[in-house]
Amino acid sequence: MKEYGYLVKCAIDMMKFSYAPYSHFKVGAALLAKNGKVYGGCNIENVAYTPSNCAERTAFFRAIAEGVREFEAIAVVGGKDGVVTEYCAPCGLCRQTMTEFCDPDEFKIIMAASETDYKVYTLAELLPLAFHAEF
Repeated sequence: MKEYGYLVKCAIDMMKFSYAPYSHFKVGAALLAKNGKVYGGCNIENVAYTPSNCAERTAFFRAIAEGVREFEAIAVVGGKDGVVTEYCAPCGLCRQTMTEFCDPDEFKIIMAASETDYKVYTLAELLPLAFHAEF
């Protein structure tokens, strides 16, 4: 299995930029593009909740805004008040966004409780029967 500790560390580092004054649940993400560049993301809440944005989508949108469209993996961490204590899974909206840009059988999602304690899944495992453009 590939070592993803560095990507997890980048995700943990991104948590400090989280804007989560309502839930106090800070999330960080680190998206690895196939070109080797890492794009960070954090969750950004809004008092109206609906306009809030998840860390995973923030990372994707940063990369896409720079013209990058090919991705290998994403690490996701989260915890109350910025303390990582458990695995943090991407929400359904984030998983669907990943499906737009990634091969579900190849793209890896790393959910981590620390730099050395993480689980790796394919996007297909976490979003079976995803909605695709060909539908």
